[in-house]
Amino acid sequence: MLDALASIRTEGLAQLASVSDADSLERWRVAFLGTKGRLKAAMGGMKDVAPADKPKVGALANAVKSELEQAFEARKAAIAAGGGGLAGGGGEPKVDMTEPGMIATQALGRRHIISRVRDELVDVFGRMGFDVATGPELEDDEHNFVKLNIPEGHPAREPIDNFYVDDPLTTPRPRMLRSQTSTVQIRTMEDAVARGWGPPIKVVSPGRVYRPDTVDATHSFMFHQIEGLYIDRGVSMVDLKSTLMHFARAYFAEDAQVRLRPSFFPFTEPSAEFDMMIALKPGEVARWIELGGCGMVDPNVLEACGIDPEIWTGFAFGFGIERIAMGKYGIPDIRMLFENDLRFLEQV
Repeated sequence: MLDALASIRTEGLAQLASVSDADSLERWRVAFLGTKGRLKAAMGGMKDVAPADKPKVGALANAVKSELEQAFEARKAAIAAGGGGLAGGGGEPKVDMTEPGMIATQALGRRHIISRVRDELVDVFGRMGFDVATGPELEDDEHNFVKLNIPEGHPAREPIDNFYVDDPLTTPRPRMLRSQTSTVQIRTMEDAVARGWGPPIKVVSPGRVYRPDTVDATHSFMFHQIEGLYIDRGVSMVDLKSTLMHFARAYFAEDAQVRLRPSFFPFTEPSAEFDMMIALKPGEVARWIELGGCGMVDPNVLEACGIDPEIWTGFAFGFGIERIAMGKYGIPDIRMLFENDLRFLEQV
């Protein structure tokens, strides 16, 4: 070990003496002082040194390191002063890559507003005990419709309202881009039954969904949803309403005004729309804005996934993440979220 350290000092100083430019100097630094350099590699042998010899070897290692570092700094200063590498032909200055960088602009990057809102929502529901579940965006008819209690001939299954990959008129179970993240709920319930880890089940599933909507201020052909599912013994609408109230007041404000309106969805019964009083523009009078749908999971959905509705009950809800982002940050047009206009992105 002592011989190895002495050799590193001798060879290092000898090679450093012949360095004449910044590029060679950096290569020398990496070879001898870098994290994968010779000195660092030699220090890895300390574990094999006898305990009685470790103080002596350690002292020599520190001395060699200090000597090489001082020689490196001295050589760097000499090259800079003499122009041997940090100056090109005719004394033209070059950039010293070993010096701290200069800030060329004050503009700093950050995560997109959709990604930030998604993580904020996951955090809020995470504090209420919800885990995160994910699923494929390329789905099949069975998970997107059949097991969600949406029957053959239902208007929601029309080709004009979905992005089918296979022809639904000739393929028994056509593939499609999922039109709702409820498909993740189905897959989560199936997996819970197959693997024997649930119910109870308590998850949220954020992700992209696709519908061939005409793009306007409130619609897009691709957008984001976050859906929640809670299944346990004795779950009721009271639990659903309490969860949504806690969410609204934790994410928006303590005085958030929310309401549930009776509605209908094939996969929940009873069903409701979840509205919130929101002003989308500064100075605009607040009005009721629909954030999403919710309700108690239909017994047919539970049975389709192998869960006994006589034992287990549950609720589900789904929100548009863009709609929530628009409400929280006062964004009047959904298209602003996808246009990548820096003037907008720097404000939110």
